[in-house]
This record gives sequence, C-alpha cells and structure tokens, in this order.
Amino acid sequence: MPSKGQNVELSSAARNEAPGENTARSRKRKADVAIHLQDPDEEVLEMTRKKQCGSQVYWNPDAGYASPCRWAPAPTHAEEQAGAAGLAEYAMRNIFVTPTRPSPLPNLCWASKEDVWSNLLQKDESYNRDTRVMDRHPNLQPKMRAILLDWLMEVCEVYLLHRETFYLAQDYFDRFMATQKDVVKSTLQLIGISSLFIAAKMEEIYPPKVTQFAYVTDGACLEEEILTMEIIIMKELNWNLSPLTPVSWLSIYLQVAYLKTGEVLIAQYPQATFVQITELLDLCVLDVKSLEFSCSVLAASALFHFSSLELVEKVSGLKWSDLEQCVRWMVPFAMSIRELSSSTLKSFKGIPPADAHNIQTHAAYMDLLDKVYSYQLVDVARSQSSPVPSGVLTPPPSSEKPDSTDS
Repeated sequence: MPSKGQNVELSSAARNEAPGENTARSRKRKADVAIHLQDPDEEVLEMTRKKQCGSQVYWNPDAGYASPCRWAPAPTHAEEQAGAAGLAEYAMRNIFVTPTRPSPLPNLCWASKEDVWSNLLQKDESYNRDTRVMDRHPNLQPKMRAILLDWLMEVCEVYLLHRETFYLAQDYFDRFMATQKDVVKSTLQLIGISSLFIAAKMEEIYPPKVTQFAYVTDGACLEEEILTMEIIIMKELNWNLSPLTPVSWLSIYLQVAYLKTGEVLIAQYPQATFVQITELLDLCVLDVKSLEFSCSVLAASALFHFSSLELVEKVSGLKWSDLEQCVRWMVPFAMSIRELSSSTLKSFKGIPPADAHNIQTHAAYMDLLDKVYSYQLVDVARSQSSPVPSGVLTPPPSSEKPDSTDS
C-alpha cells in the first residue's frame, strides 16, 4: 500500500500529465473541425479539378470519340448534314458578304479594305428610300418638298452647319414621310426643322439649341413641338440615323482619286472641286426623282459630270450600265450648274480654312430648278439617243492634277 507521500507524488504527476493530454485532445478536435469546415472557394476549386480530371479520364482523342466539351450551334444558324463518318456536322453561316463591286480602296493598316468596302455597300443598300413618297400625301406637291429643302440649306449656312448635317436631315425627312400618310402642308416645316435638329445633334460638335431652330421658323414651330416631333421621327425611323449620304460617298470617291500618300483618313482632294460637285448634288436632291437612285450612284454620277467614265469606274467600282440612267437624268442639272458660276470657296468666321468646304452653302437653287425643267423638255430626246450625254462638263484630265492639293 503506497504511503501518503507516494500518493502526493502520484497525484502531482497526474496533474502534470493532464494538461498535455487535454491540449492534445483539444488540438485534435480543432483539426477535425477544420477538416469538415473547408473554405467555400477551396470546395469549388476541388470540384472543378474533379470534373476536369473526369473529362480527361473518359475522353481520349486517340480513341476516335468526339470531345465532350464542344459548342452546340443554334439551329437557326446551322444546317445539320451527314458526314462521311456518319457524324453530325454543322455548316455555320458566313457573316462576311462578298462585295458586289470591286473595292477601289487602297490597302489599309487598320482594317481589311474588302471588309470596309463591304460594310459601305451594305449600309448603302440597307437604308431604302421610297421613290413614290409623294403619292402618300395627296395634299402636298413635289415643289413643296423642294422649297423646304432649299430653306433647310439656307438655315445650315446661317448656323454654319456641315454639308453632312443637311444630307442627314434630308434623309430623315424623306424616310419619315414614307412612313406617314396624308401629311398636311402646315406640318411640313415642323417635320423639316425637327429633322435638321436631329441631324445637327448627330453630326455637329456644338449643335444649335432648340430655341435657335424655333427662332428661324418665325414662330411657326414652338420648342415643345420640335422636341415632340423629334421623338416621333426617331421612333418611326426605328433609330436608324446613320446612313451613308451622297456627300459621304463623294468624299470617298475624291479621296481615292487624289490619294498620293498612304494616309487615307486625311482629305487630299482640292476643295474647289469638291464644292463644285456638291452644288450639283444640292440641286439634284431637290427633285423627288433623285430618290430613285442610291446615294453611291448619285455621287458617282455627279462626279462623272466633272471627270471621265474611266475615273468614275476606278474610284466607285460601278459600270456604265449602273450609271447610265442617273447620268442622263442629271444632264439638265449639270447644265444649270455650269451657268451658275458661283463655285468659289467661301470663308466663314470661326471656321478653319481646311474645313470651309464642308460647310453647307445656299444658292438660288429654286431658280436653277426651273431652268432644269425647261432643259428637260428640250434636251430629253437628244440625251436619250446620244452615247455620251450632252451637257457634260469638261474639266482638265485627271493626269493634270495639281501637285499641291488643298486639304
């Protein structure tokens, strides 16, 4: 039987061993808890690794089986065909459209010239214009449209708006009128000034305020009416507000014709030539028959009256068969412009000289339009029988380009 002293020693030893045993057990329980309570991110990572390992185990590329990780094309964009091995093959639809006209663009360092040209042609075809738009409005006459567009040109010159702004407004107006019926004469000016208001916000860096557009109507259109008509027009056009206008096509053609360096984004054609051709376009768009031709054909036909067929085919990719109808229709307009003799480059206060040719100008276009109609009665038979239209302007040949051209 142990003595009292021995009991004290044993109890002391037991007490000395007890804390270590409890500590080990406590650490063990904490470790068990840590094992069962893993971090959520670690669980996701572990599950992902398991799935990857599983796909690697069950799929062997040498075994001839299809990969389990493959894209399933949508049925609307694919056609299922039977392959030689009996497997399903999918022929995806090609999103790149082959251009219908050869690309005249030079090699571009920032894009493929074929893709850029294809996009230009696609946009030219996507913005369709109704050639019989005036038939939807028996209360209106074609001359009312001409008077309105002539007035919009004058407003553009007063507020120093660009030519592109006017042509955008003309496109919005004609396409909007094609969606309506029985528009009355009193609403015509409101539609026109609202179209110009939208075009200015699309093109100009500092567009005029709505109060300025209301002011030029001399009280005929209120600010609230312009803002309301703005929403109506954009909704009817389905917010398609970026057409490629005739003046845009003309800039492309002239840039290709006068390109001497690889910088295609900087204008290198003479400003005076650009102004002369745009005056012809300004007069042509006043006639509702201009809606029968695409914007690219209008620009190419106007260039034809200031150059040659060889140059036009080179810069536009169009053939004579594509241009003949529009060129012959444009002959009386070209004859009237030749009598105008006002194609001098204007200077505008606050406008840099390099941008002066882009500002829309106004001339006595309504008087010229009356001459056009008189020429059409006299010259129609002769122009239809001659191989080359009469009244074509004869500028210097393209080989006699000036060494230094205006920007």
